[in-house]
Amino acid sequence: MKPVLLAFHYNGPAGLSQLEERFEVVKLFHSKDPEGDIQAHKDNVVAINCTVGQAITPKIMESLPNLEIIATFSVGFDHIDLEKAKERDVRVTNTPSVLASETADTGMSLLLATAKRVVEGDMYVRVGKWLNGELPLGTTLANKTIGIVGLGDIGSKVAKRCEAFEMNVVYYGPREKSQYSYKYYDDLIAMASDCDYLMLTCPGGEATAGLVDGHVLDALGSNGILINIARGSVVDESELIKALQEGRISGAGLDVFANEPHVPAELISMDNVVLLPHIGSATKETRTAMGQLVIDNILAHFDGKDLLTKVV
Repeated sequence: MKPVLLAFHYNGPAGLSQLEERFEVVKLFHSKDPEGDIQAHKDNVVAINCTVGQAITPKIMESLPNLEIIATFSVGFDHIDLEKAKERDVRVTNTPSVLASETADTGMSLLLATAKRVVEGDMYVRVGKWLNGELPLGTTLANKTIGIVGLGDIGSKVAKRCEAFEMNVVYYGPREKSQYSYKYYDDLIAMASDCDYLMLTCPGGEATAGLVDGHVLDALGSNGILINIARGSVVDESELIKALQEGRISGAGLDVFANEPHVPAELISMDNVVLLPHIGSATKETRTAMGQLVIDNILAHFDGKDLLTKVV
């Protein structure tokens, strides 16, 4: 009898067929009774694959006495209780690096679309408003300052792209990174006050929850634009809505939200906000690479090899 893998996620274009050669794969994403399926297989479950938004809680881990590894189809792992995983000696892996360039490109797409009013301009043409006059002017990127919150794999790639657009790059994070020449701030409000654009590329989780609050948005100012390709939890969403409604910032480009896939109606109604359905890494090539990395980590664990991208 094969050991069981609980598939909370379909694993992108790479699929699950390679794993089905080694495991009985229980596809919870198709199940009408996922809790019942977990209970029916609990004693034989040795692996889980999942993604952002699928909470792997202490209760789930406690119910699986033989669980050995959780592989998430994402860079972020704040949906997995790492303390419980460590306590249970359960390995956790993620999919960093392979999606960094793609997500950085999405950040730049949002930056350009918001500053240049691309989405608004598209609708301006489609509904016939152009016949009545020109679209209001956008704003340039050249010679403007962008503050990057979190200069990791994704943030550093955003910085390179911004340099190509002749932007001045500065960054905020828990520590200065000596390998980069960009100006470092240890005070987010101070950085926001010096920036025209603020792009969030930091991890989610408790450490960054509500990091961008009303004070940060006020510091960014009435001409400032916020871009979020990190996690919805990083921004106080109610404060963001108020700042946009009151003109305390100029606009926002958002790929992530506090309660996905539910997006506040206030944001949907605004012309100066560009909204994406959390597609930071959503290309066939990148999602295939992410899925293969999930597979490779799981197989490496059960073959007694080193994990490729170990979290714990």
